[in-house]
Amino acid sequence: MLTQVSIFIIAIAFAVLVIFLIKTLKAAQGSLDKVTQTLQDVQKTIDELSYEVKQTVRHANDITADVDHKLKQVEPVMESVRNLGEVLSEVTLAAKQASTALMTRFQKSHSAASNTSRTDQAIKATTPNRPLTATERTVQSYNATYEEPAAKPGKNWLGYVDIAAGVWQKMRQ
Repeated sequence: MLTQVSIFIIAIAFAVLVIFLIKTLKAAQGSLDKVTQTLQDVQKTIDELSYEVKQTVRHANDITADVDHKLKQVEPVMESVRNLGEVLSEVTLAAKQASTALMTRFQKSHSAASNTSRTDQAIKATTPNRPLTATERTVQSYNATYEEPAAKPGKNWLGYVDIAAGVWQKMRQ
């Protein structure tokens, strides 16, 4: 009888174990079904996104090709701007050199003229009541109109720039 009771207890324990295993397997099956459904949704979403990504990449390629085409069209303009910059640099350098040469010549002639003017003043100082000749009046009028005062050197620098530009244009022709 003891063996029969032991077998009966073992059978009941085995039945309880099988029942719990069935419940566990059913729960695992439910979880696997949910995972399968989730993976299907993810796959569907990935398929939709991959189509959109492919469209975006195609669009980006089109934009890149368009930008490349436009850059090739603008390239000659940029080359012209670079050449223009070089030419302007050369013109500026030439104008500076011409201006320097003209200023040097003008200063030499101006100092010679001021020496002549000082001589005229010395003559006037020795003979203050003597009437001026027509040439002296012309020189005096010219000096009064165009001569720079000693206190303001460089007043007519814009005129020198105009002269230098004119000389440059004649040299270019």
